[in-house]
Parts: sequence; C-alpha cells; structure tokens
Amino acid sequence: MNRTAQPFAWPVRVYYEDTDVGGVVYYANYLKYMERARTEWLRALGFDMSAMARLHRCHFVAQRAEIDYLRPARLDDQLVATVALKRAGHARLVLEQDVLKDGQRLAGGRVTLACITTDTWLPTPMPAALKDTLEKLD
Repeated sequence: MNRTAQPFAWPVRVYYEDTDVGGVVYYANYLKYMERARTEWLRALGFDMSAMARLHRCHFVAQRAEIDYLRPARLDDQLVATVALKRAGHARLVLEQDVLKDGQRLAGGRVTLACITTDTWLPTPMPAALKDTLEKLD
C-alpha cells in the first residue's frame, strides 16, 4: 500500500522540561512529540498499544527516523504533531510526521516502525484488524 492520508494531528504544549538553557526545545524532544502523536493516531484508529501487546502479543518499535529540524520551538509554544501513513507492509509502517506551530513546519521527516512480538522481539505481521483498517485510509 502506498497512500497519502489526511494527517492526524495531536496538540503538544512545550514545557520547561522540554527546553535547553536558552528556552529552545531540545532536538530529541521532537521525537517524543512524534511518538505521542503516533500513539494517539493508533488509539484513534481503535488500536490501543497496551491492548495490542496483551491481545496480539505484539507492539511497534521505531526502526528508523529521518528528521529535519527547520525552526525552533520555545517554552510555552502550542504545537501540533502530525502523522500521515505513507506505506504499510506486513510488519512495517512508514509514516510522515511533522511538528508545526501555527501551521508552520518546525521539524519533520519519516519514521519507520516495525511490528515485533512481545516475547521474542522478532518481526511479526501486524494484527489483521489493524492491517484492514490501514488499507481503508485514504
């Protein structure tokens, strides 16, 4: 599947703990914002991560992340982290993600997730219900 879906958006507020001494968001925290958006995107699709681990004995791990940092976010900024599905394979998702402020792209890139088992940590196919849901996205 190769899709360009309407991005899912999740609001994020920048807290003091997210910033460096200059009040600018530390670069690794953009990954945290993207992770929150991915988790909430899957939840909005009906797939809670703890339930997937319990019922399907699998979960997603980041396999690869390519991120461009374009503009700084600062203390108290209200941001939006987005998720758009680009490709879904049997055991892998490729997502485009951005962090925006007032519609302006601050950081973004491509994240690849692998579905793995909770016991062996080896790749495993995504649950059929999730795969079916992803195939219906436009």
